[in-house]
Amino acid sequence: MNEYLLGAISALWLGVLTSISPCPLATNIAAISFVGKRMSRTTAVLLAGLLYSIGRMVVYVGVAAIVVAGVLSLPGVSNFLQLYGNKILGPLLILIGMFLLDLISIKMPGWIPDKWAEKKAEKGGIFSPILLGGLFALAFCPTSAALFFGSLIPLSVKHQSVVLLPSLYGLGTGLPVLIFAFVIALGFSSIGKAFNAITVFDKWARKISGLVFIAAGFYFTINYIFLTP
Repeated sequence: MNEYLLGAISALWLGVLTSISPCPLATNIAAISFVGKRMSRTTAVLLAGLLYSIGRMVVYVGVAAIVVAGVLSLPGVSNFLQLYGNKILGPLLILIGMFLLDLISIKMPGWIPDKWAEKKAEKGGIFSPILLGGLFALAFCPTSAALFFGSLIPLSVKHQSVVLLPSLYGLGTGLPVLIFAFVIALGFSSIGKAFNAITVFDKWARKISGLVFIAAGFYFTINYIFLTP
């Protein structure tokens, strides 16, 4: 498989993993429920879910693009990546895989824009779901921060992709949100079942992804550190 195509698929999957991780998943459900309670029509709830997803996507793409463009603009970065990019990627993939398997943990201060964000969103009118999505996207928790800064950014830098890979990541973060918007549009009684189903999916998705990351990390480590002069 083409290496860039594999990177694109990885970016999309990282976005999905970010969105269904416990902390982002809880904020996504709370935000869409908050918006959905203020709308009576099914189409309006679905539109709100779409706008909320767009808000998250825009923030993720914007932050990633700024960071990646900043890194790539530094003198000598391109040559450094050509020489050592694959060597660094191997150990990094192993660390991310261990994190997904809960073999290591990261503690970091978190900011959850709950009531404050809701008050700001209420003043946004039709654009309130976009505003809420953007604010919640900025609330990085350990899992989302590790996947975003530890996986997506190095992947985008490696492929020198300022827009495409961050955009695919943002799209991935929006897909589960749209599913919940659809569930909420059908009826709030279905939220609990959907939440439980996605929680179970997240558990297995994290384990499988963790093993894949570790396997890929060992491949890159062995191939580019030990076998490549």
